[in-house]
Amino acid sequence: WAEFLHCKGKKFTDFDEVRQEIEAETDRVTGANKGISPVPINLRVYSPHVLNLTLIDLPGITKVPVGDQPVDIEQQIRDMIMQFITRESCLILAVTPANTDLANSDALKLAKDVDPQGLRTIGVITKLDLMDEGTDARDVLENKLLPLRRGYIGVVNRSQKDIDGKKDIKAALEAERKFFLSHQSYRHMADKMGTPRLQRVLNEQLTNHIRDTLPAFRSKLQSQLLALDKEAEEYRGYRPDDPSRKTKQLLQMVQQFSVDFEKRIEGSGDQVDTVELSGGAKINRIFHERFPFELVKMECDEKEMRREISYAIKNIHGIRTGLFTPDMAFEAIVKKQVIKLKGPCVKCVDMVIQELINTVRQCSNKLECFPRLREETERIVTSHIRDRESRAKDQVLLLIDIQLSYINTNHEDFIGFANAQQRSSQTNKSQSSAGNQVIRKGWLTINNISIMKGGAKEYWFVLTAESLSWFKDDEEKEKKYMLPLDNLKVRDVEKSFMSSKHIFCIFNTESRNVYKDNRTLELACDSQDDVDSWKSSLLRAGVYPEKTVTVESETTTTADNFSMDPQLERKVETIRNLVDSYMAIVNKCIRDLMPKTIMHLMINNVKDFINAELLAQLYSAGDQNSLMDESQEQAQRRDEVLRTHQALKEALGIIGDISTSTITVPLPPPVDTSWMGGSGGRRSPPPSPTAPRRMSSGQRPAPRGAPPPPNRPGPLGPFNNSADSPQAPSRPNRAPPSIPR
Repeated sequence: WAEFLHCKGKKFTDFDEVRQEIEAETDRVTGANKGISPVPINLRVYSPHVLNLTLIDLPGITKVPVGDQPVDIEQQIRDMIMQFITRESCLILAVTPANTDLANSDALKLAKDVDPQGLRTIGVITKLDLMDEGTDARDVLENKLLPLRRGYIGVVNRSQKDIDGKKDIKAALEAERKFFLSHQSYRHMADKMGTPRLQRVLNEQLTNHIRDTLPAFRSKLQSQLLALDKEAEEYRGYRPDDPSRKTKQLLQMVQQFSVDFEKRIEGSGDQVDTVELSGGAKINRIFHERFPFELVKMECDEKEMRREISYAIKNIHGIRTGLFTPDMAFEAIVKKQVIKLKGPCVKCVDMVIQELINTVRQCSNKLECFPRLREETERIVTSHIRDRESRAKDQVLLLIDIQLSYINTNHEDFIGFANAQQRSSQTNKSQSSAGNQVIRKGWLTINNISIMKGGAKEYWFVLTAESLSWFKDDEEKEKKYMLPLDNLKVRDVEKSFMSSKHIFCIFNTESRNVYKDNRTLELACDSQDDVDSWKSSLLRAGVYPEKTVTVESETTTTADNFSMDPQLERKVETIRNLVDSYMAIVNKCIRDLMPKTIMHLMINNVKDFINAELLAQLYSAGDQNSLMDESQEQAQRRDEVLRTHQALKEALGIIGDISTSTITVPLPPPVDTSWMGGSGGRRSPPPSPTAPRRMSSGQRPAPRGAPPPPNRPGPLGPFNNSADSPQAPSRPNRAPPSIPR
């Protein structure tokens, strides 16, 4: 009987129906007007009279399109054939009619392109009974003329008249056998000709292929079985409705979630993630890079600061002309600056909360087998984090209010009024002495180099307290440029649609060129985290971010025309230094207390909550049995693992029973195949086998025309002392083949 893949479950016992189904499926896929399609029709024939082989019936190459065939029909068919015959496990049956010129065979030419050594090509000569009287293909079949490494096999198929007359396959095989025994040119090699001989040859190749690949196949199955052993053992005694199992698994899952969360926050020496930063590492980056960056970003412009101080001094004196620098002006400016710290502090809390929530989601991935448990765990922990958020923010704002409540001018690090001017000169000296201190090194891409000069390039950048230099590579031998940091600022650049990199730029506040003819220096990083890290490093070097200040034109004009008398200027300078000194103390205190506050009120509290309270919260949330209901995907996974494990054991048992002591068919020695159009062709194409045998020794000059396509490079086929393939593509040149009964 026969079965089609597109007609699952239906058995065809009448092979006339099989033929009709092939024709009907062909018309359904390609149309009724000679269209083509690369979609195969899968037919499996079950019979004691056929071999266990996979035969792929490929079409012949059409030169001229007919019917509904596209203009490039030849190229489409060639591509379709190449999809199959390029496989190293494929045995190629190069089918050529005996009544055509063998040297012009498309099948042999394609086989030569993909199998230049002839390791997996067998020539098949058809229509031997249709050759002109007085001619034969004896020299070809004896592999003397146009030789192939694996030789040729001649067959005589049913004619179209026999097919129309429904000639039986057995009768056709008898007629083929009788033809070879009765023909004077073929009777001496009748045992090596015919369809039965072709079947035996292909069966030998299949047997040898199985024997050669069996050890590697056994090893592969054993490794797959070993990989599934542990998981299959867990699933083997698995009872989904067992209450004790659900309780035990719930405890294990919550404990594992707690351990994973703590490892991601505190860090761990085992199972280190080398692909991305964990939650703890990202929070550390927020504490020591992002938060200081936000603090500096909110600092006001120097001119604006001086104007505010001068206004404060004048407003405090009022109508009088003051003789001394008023300390109330200092307190007013300091309090205004301290209030500005609330924004960065609250933003720091928000960023930490987001990382904590992301960490919870990452840890809950291991609970995906139980969707309800995962959902409840995320909900409970996230709700607790949100609850702690309000307390943490209240405490952070309390820290700022504490700083506002009392301005401690007696602090040991505060310079005082008497040392304010001296402090200014000392700062300048300390800045000059720190000029050679290296702050950061790393790779950056200069993005705004014109295409005429080579386009964007990557360089090794070195940032110091005074300059930004870049080199050709990290050996720092060939310096490309050194950019002083005076009057430089940083601003963000919007990421372009086609670019995968994140960009920021450096510019000069006095509208001068920064780098050669460029007003800005655009630098690109692979991630936003790298951009933020570089900005933080530039802040340490004194390169501040650009501030977007919206001021009315009248105010701007007033600010531009603002001027001070020398006495007021000295007072402003004194208070400016005092403010800088005191704000440095406040910033230092806030930078120290913020991580401690967040750790105490949020991170450590969440860890303790997960360890001590999460399980109780899950029990009080509802039915524990429903929490441990596994997902449909997990049930399918369990069934698939058990089924695969059992199949692997059965396969290894079958392989163990197979005898590998098969008869080895040695690979024939190489032959000269230059006649097929190989790269080293030395011979002209021999005459057609249809010519009379007495003329077979003559030679014709090689035909002129386009050179043949070059041999396709690639490894030799896997035929090592034996042929290799359960697949045997062929290209019929006559009516559709019949189905063996």
